[in-house]
Amino acid sequence: MRYDPVKSRIGRIVNRSVWLRKVFYTLLDILLLRTWHVKKALRQYAVENRGAGNILDAGSGFGQYAWRLWKINNNWNILGIDVKEEQVNDCNKYVNGTKARGKLTFRVADLTEYKEEDKYNLVLSVDVMEHIEEDRQVFSNFYSSLQKDGWLIISTPSDKGGSDVHNEDDHSFIDEHVRDGYGVEDINEKLQTAGFIDISTAYTYGWPGKISWKLSMKYPVLMLNASMIFALVLPFYYILVMPFALILNYFDVRFKHKEGTGLLVTAKK
Repeated sequence: MRYDPVKSRIGRIVNRSVWLRKVFYTLLDILLLRTWHVKKALRQYAVENRGAGNILDAGSGFGQYAWRLWKINNNWNILGIDVKEEQVNDCNKYVNGTKARGKLTFRVADLTEYKEEDKYNLVLSVDVMEHIEEDRQVFSNFYSSLQKDGWLIISTPSDKGGSDVHNEDDHSFIDEHVRDGYGVEDINEKLQTAGFIDISTAYTYGWPGKISWKLSMKYPVLMLNASMIFALVLPFYYILVMPFALILNYFDVRFKHKEGTGLLVTAKK
């Protein structure tokens, strides 16, 4: 399934006003289970890093995580980078109409090439690495760009059913993925080779998250990919399924999973 066309259509809609984009960010915060896990990790980071700092949102997409970072601490200087110029322009247009102007900016850049030596206190990368073939180069760039004791937080599909791939005959749910997911040993080895220490990996999207993802993301995206006319039906669909999805999300964040289709990885320089 092609996910980018759906994202482009959604982007054109929410970019019509600052208010629409704020509502969109709020819905993503509630809807996306990965956001629940990432917010938990960011809260932990914020407790230990209350002062000013430089933050990189590596692969910023719609910009919701960069916006979340600014909401957590207005003193942080946050840069979101992405290869898609349209999304970067949309994000900057939104930010320029808010109080985050001057503290939160977006720039077109390729993660395989982008590096700023010893600049950032935190690098955040959410659902990005599965799109990049040259992951070792990107991990090396992250390491170089971090200050000493800086944090890296990564959210990515795992090899335990990530991208909706459960056996060798399955194909990724998202056509843009270059890998279906990471194994724990695989990503640990690559981060260690890049120089990272204190690496922690935890499975996300355990059995509650798998069900929630299908209800709240997979089926709606499939409908929109078939025809945007289903956008008229989705509000009623979500009214029915969201109470169940939210309960499942809560349990997924609270439980420790032996396996899951996602990985949340933290590491330090």
